[in-house]
Amino acid sequence: MKTIIKTLLVSPLLLIVVFLAGLSVKYSPVYVYRLIILNMPDVDDYRHFNNRQVKAATTAMPFEAALRDAYVEEWFQNRVERSGFLSFDEWADKSQTTALLVLQRDTLIYEKYFNGYNRNSYFHSQSVAKSFISYLIGAAIDDGAISSVNDPVTKYIPELKRRDPAFENITLKHLLLMRAGLRYNTGYFPGTYIHLPWHDEAVGYYHNNMRKLLLNDVDIERKPGESFEYCNYNTSYLGLVIERATDKTVSAYLEEKLWSKIMEYDAMFSIDSENNGFEYMPSRLMARAIDYARFGQLFLSKGQWHGEQIISENWVTASTAEDTTFNRELYPEWFSNDYQKVYYGYQWWGYKNHGSTTMYAANGNLGQSIFVIPHKEMVIVHCGKSLAHFSEFDLWEIAGMVPE
Repeated sequence: MKTIIKTLLVSPLLLIVVFLAGLSVKYSPVYVYRLIILNMPDVDDYRHFNNRQVKAATTAMPFEAALRDAYVEEWFQNRVERSGFLSFDEWADKSQTTALLVLQRDTLIYEKYFNGYNRNSYFHSQSVAKSFISYLIGAAIDDGAISSVNDPVTKYIPELKRRDPAFENITLKHLLLMRAGLRYNTGYFPGTYIHLPWHDEAVGYYHNNMRKLLLNDVDIERKPGESFEYCNYNTSYLGLVIERATDKTVSAYLEEKLWSKIMEYDAMFSIDSENNGFEYMPSRLMARAIDYARFGQLFLSKGQWHGEQIISENWVTASTAEDTTFNRELYPEWFSNDYQKVYYGYQWWGYKNHGSTTMYAANGNLGQSIFVIPHKEMVIVHCGKSLAHFSEFDLWEIAGMVPE
């Protein structure tokens, strides 16, 4: 009997050890360690990775401020009531909001921090980082390092063609629009929201040699241009293209083309490992909330900053506009209703109202958003640690309430 009990106890442990050893061989021991220790991504993950510094401008002119706290907080009353809270402050606390900033007509009208955060805190971008990678593609086109969004990805990463000639059919535009047709496993343990160990969100997030993964292990599943799937590998390939085209790390190019020109504070970009030094392009940029607002204002100003054209107006327009040639039936159903519709631009989310107005946003998990409302000359930045009582759709609703 003791032998049977001992066998029953040891067998599951042995299976787990064998399973983890298999994952270590397929990915790496570092990947398995990160997966077990860190589990689900959160806004403090950057503390567990090596980070590159991205230096700010030596002199950055601050925004003029004319704070209207009560005026702005009233916009959130519907959100507060839907959440069942009695006040804005209670909502900010329970929603785990960490920062809320509002610019209108280039003036800061609201800036508050919550839940232990302040202006000097780092705010994890999550997928807001994707819009910064898109920006760098535009900057490389402006510089002539990349000739066009219609270039095949194999022009910059020829190894992909040697592995699979079908990669030659994927253009930079396909990657920007999330239409490359890449295979992307999104499986969960049955009945849970826990990623399977080979879920590509986890693999891409915790892998310690992303270049190797991109060059050798990501496959094509569908014909490029004929489907939409939000897939982080699209953004990672864009980062690799930036490296190849500019002969610089993404952090260095981001510093050169954006941060050192307009930003007030230094930022950080997490890398996969010290040895390999590849930034996690889709999400691990860390910056101050006020600098996210500056990025939104730059786009609202069509790429100009105090009279200097930092990024071409053509790129701002192209990257935030809807591609009307794309069959909207290929988007998920929730992208449209009778009065509003969502679209995906060059790593930016777009929002069209019943009338003619269009807004766009850089959005990230757990409540990160840079929401740009051109027809009201407004930028709203929200940072947080939860989606329990916040969604970027709250900002879309607020955009319709604010007087012009």
